[in-house]
Amino acid sequence: MDESYDVIVLGTGLTECILSGLLSVEGKKVLHMDRNDYYGGESASLNLTQLYRKFRPDQQPPSQFGRDRDWNVDLIPKFAMASGEFTNILYHTDVTRYLEFRQIAGSYVYRDGRISKVPSNQTEAVSSPLMGIFEKRRAKKFFEFVQGYDFNNPATHQGLDLNTVPMTEVYKKFGLEPGTQDFVGHALALHLDDSYMTQPAKETYERICLYMNSMARYGKSPYIYPLYGLGELPQGFARLSAIYGGTYMLNKKVDELVYEDGKIVGVKSEGEVAKTKAVIGDPSYFPDKVKKTGQVVRAICILNHPIPNTADADSIQIVIPQKQVNRGHDIYIAAVSYAHNVAAKDYWTAIVSTIVETSDPEKELQPAMALLGPIAEKFISVSDLYEPVADGRADGVYITKSYDATSHFETTCQDVKDVYKRVTGNDLKVEGKVKKQEEGGAGAE
Repeated sequence: MDESYDVIVLGTGLTECILSGLLSVEGKKVLHMDRNDYYGGESASLNLTQLYRKFRPDQQPPSQFGRDRDWNVDLIPKFAMASGEFTNILYHTDVTRYLEFRQIAGSYVYRDGRISKVPSNQTEAVSSPLMGIFEKRRAKKFFEFVQGYDFNNPATHQGLDLNTVPMTEVYKKFGLEPGTQDFVGHALALHLDDSYMTQPAKETYERICLYMNSMARYGKSPYIYPLYGLGELPQGFARLSAIYGGTYMLNKKVDELVYEDGKIVGVKSEGEVAKTKAVIGDPSYFPDKVKKTGQVVRAICILNHPIPNTADADSIQIVIPQKQVNRGHDIYIAAVSYAHNVAAKDYWTAIVSTIVETSDPEKELQPAMALLGPIAEKFISVSDLYEPVADGRADGVYITKSYDATSHFETTCQDVKDVYKRVTGNDLKVEGKVKKQEEGGAGAE
């Protein structure tokens, strides 16, 4: 291992694997290590035995759940927006050739005590119980405004310059009710809280357009999801890195980060030092260089039925906007099933997540748990959220952020782009596909 690398990456979470794939494609010599013996780190997918070993080490999985190999349970639920940044990265790197995606059947929002499908077209919008007849007219005018808005043509602005006016002004202009504002801000624009209301409306406009474009791509919902679970994604990027000469070492513990004059010069493992000028890694490898920003609580629930009131959908996302349940953060439900090769036949997994606000995190999930119907089994986890205290330019150590409570990849992509720019000095460009290189030649050790 006494070799020199352009970049050493620690941890095989999705963010780290995307970065090692992108850097390998650009010709950087990458070494990728993980103390675990499986890919995915925090974002792994586990079979039943692994799931019980993690949450209930003293128990065996019950026989009614079927075969171990039928299960790929995500520890962190995330869907990809069909036209989002993550899909652009997949397309750009051609990692899609290792994966098969399936559409998520529906996107739902919680309002006034019940869930309703987020309308996917004009017909659904007209019949949606989310709004009364007059509010539907106002909402229709709002969406027509969004679709017709052109930053370069003031005639389309209706007196609103989205570069400067806050979202509150836009809502006011169209007279949208608080419940509709919740729906637009949290189920369409996917904001994490209400701080967006006082920010310039441009970002919210762009997020709504992304949602609409993603919806238009396949119809039923804006989300897609890989067959066999999210654990396939880090492996796809690992294969990409290996094709371009990246070296992978699983089950390899990091004994020491080696510095000279305050700058990283290598990583020591089992008595050997791999030299490098840059290290990328997840927060667990750098406890002294990160700060805790909060906690996220997740409940992994196994169900033997579809979620009630979702037209027996094989997969859905439900957003519970914070104000609907008197909270400061939204609650998310991401459900997938045997249709995605992640559960035994006739089983679903629903993962409920939110940012912790009280000393009783599990109780905070209650409004969402109540929507699931009978739960066959549940596993609760509370994870600390970390982010780096420095940008890494001074010492060459670039640290990724923990995965938040959202059930989509857009925030993860922001982190990838941010770290990429700090490491390379350039913005990440994902237009068109990278040139294919033939498989073989390099690979995992």
